Amino acid sequence: MSVTGSVPFPFITKDGSLSSFQTVGTEQFNKNFGYGDAITGSYPLITSISSDFYDEGYFVGEERKKRLLSLKNTLNYYSTLSPHYSFNSALGNKENQNLRLISIPSLFYGQSIKKGTVKCKWFLTGSLMAELADVRENGELVQVGPAGSTGSGSVAGVVLYSEGFIILTGSWSLHPTYQDKFNVNDSLVDYDPTWYYFMTTGSEGSNSVPSSSFSLDFEGVEKIPTLTMLAKADVGEFNHSNNPTFIEYGQDTTMVTSSNSISDRSDLAIKNIVNGIYDEEDPPLEKITYISKVAIYDKDRNLIGIAKLANPVRKRQNDAIAIKMKLDL
Repeated sequence: MSVTGSVPFPFITKDGSLSSFQTVGTEQFNKNFGYGDAITGSYPLITSISSDFYDEGYFVGEERKKRLLSLKNTLNYYSTLSPHYSFNSALGNKENQNLRLISIPSLFYGQSIKKGTVKCKWFLTGSLMAELADVRENGELVQVGPAGSTGSGSVAGVVLYSEGFIILTGSWSLHPTYQDKFNVNDSLVDYDPTWYYFMTTGSEGSNSVPSSSFSLDFEGVEKIPTLTMLAKADVGEFNHSNNPTFIEYGQDTTMVTSSNSISDRSDLAIKNIVNGIYDEEDPPLEKITYISKVAIYDKDRNLIGIAKLANPVRKRQNDAIAIKMKLDL
């Protein structure tokens, strides 16, 4: 595999093995490529938000509404949050009513859509005509704007946050005079703008509706596992350093050697950095270190990481310090 810019693609170099992709025929392989040439392919990395309109009735053509029916149990499961989730209730039968199903691939939101972040906006010639939002954070899409508009405060649909679906069933007219060819199954008649016509565009086979534009906003949730570790430096611990600045400057640091050993000098004086209150008297010696890094080892004492502190932490002999570290996995 190779990567050019941000788009990866597979490739095979033509050689004596005569290997190639199945999409490259024998004649093309022989004529169009020389030995050493790279034969490239592509990955199906394109995805998009899709929108399906379901008209009244139990069938689409001669088939049942399979995609919608697959969500029946999920919708009924969430009916404890709101009765508007129920697949069949006094509020309507979703299999037999005008309905807009918006499918959002998980690539857009991660593990789930963040509750309370979904907003659907419908613009007419650039001006906001209507807006939905999950103001209660229970999955109900309530019309919140413009203030005082027809249907304001009414529930027009629901959101399946974990599954990535939006179902719109709002049937009231959003404008007193504006009509257009929103119904993909009846492109010869103008209809009132209602929420189940949201996201009607020419790409789904209907006549274009140039006066309308749509906005769908939401945020995603991606949970990152985090490992928390604590490194403790108790009283009297970690108050010695091998840093050359830990001892008084100018001392003979030559190592002591003999016929069978080599060691550091034991008479080196430690530098006293305690601030005294008297100019003519040296303060008592205290071994002070500054912790700037924490080494992380596995159970076999192998170094697997080093955590660096933003600012070194002073460690006196009477101090007990705990350093908290978090590692995103």
